[in-house]
Amino acid sequence: MHTKGSPSCCCSFEDYNLTTEWLLNHTSQRPKVAVICGSGLGLLADGAANKQTFRYQDIPNFPVSTVAGHEGCLVFGTIEDTSCVFMQGHFHLYEGYSLCQVTFPVRIFKLMGVETVLVTNASGAICPDYKVGDIMIIKDHINLPGFAGQHPLFGPNDERFGTRFPCMSDAYSKDLRRLAGQICSELGCSGFLREGVYCMVSGPNFETIAEARMLQVLGCDSVGMSTVPEVTVAKHCGLRVLGLSLITNMVSLDYSREEKVNHDEVLQIMKMRAEVLQRVVTELISRCSINTH
Repeated sequence: MHTKGSPSCCCSFEDYNLTTEWLLNHTSQRPKVAVICGSGLGLLADGAANKQTFRYQDIPNFPVSTVAGHEGCLVFGTIEDTSCVFMQGHFHLYEGYSLCQVTFPVRIFKLMGVETVLVTNASGAICPDYKVGDIMIIKDHINLPGFAGQHPLFGPNDERFGTRFPCMSDAYSKDLRRLAGQICSELGCSGFLREGVYCMVSGPNFETIAEARMLQVLGCDSVGMSTVPEVTVAKHCGLRVLGLSLITNMVSLDYSREEKVNHDEVLQIMKMRAEVLQRVVTELISRCSINTH
């Protein structure tokens, strides 16, 4: 278990400051955009110039990725004239981290001056109209762990980051969603572009058929094991957010279906679409600074 202290508040403001100061002292980059790369999507950083890379284990207080497909590096660089930071791999509840640790990097980004967060992930399709390889722009989410009391804002609120009760009805920037759709159209991706509701479950098992049917009734289009905590904290910090899900498998809703999903197949699909996602993300970064909330 990678935990320390109280699960509701294991990271102090001093911890955030220490990590931020360490990074500011070790790089001249002052990123305005942060990209959180999902499973197999670390190569989204390949489009950046003037790169400087830090391993997670070398950064004070930073958690360490333990899942295949997550390289575990923080990469600073520039795209066009925009300074960026890429997380090659993020953290999950099922690794044993507290939600405070899962979202630790987001608050570091806030203190470094980041204004926009782009989150990518792998997810399974619940909507029967979706296909493997589709890219889904996240328009909203359902935080199932939050319903059970596992929430990244649980515990004392730090007003230096945000208000006690942040509004989440506009968690995903409409302007950035519109821009992402426009860019996908320009790049010829419209045929496999979707927009839908993402549901987070804690994992690490894939869903049972009964669970998947319940999520479908709730209005979920796809399901995964990440993203929502980071988005919640980013919104709490006043950052604008865009989320992109790559559909890597069809979630089984039928007891007669024989196919079974596994993580290796998820990574293979990520590789298939990674180049397209890299082009979309690179174009988004080069153009998102001219858009507002």
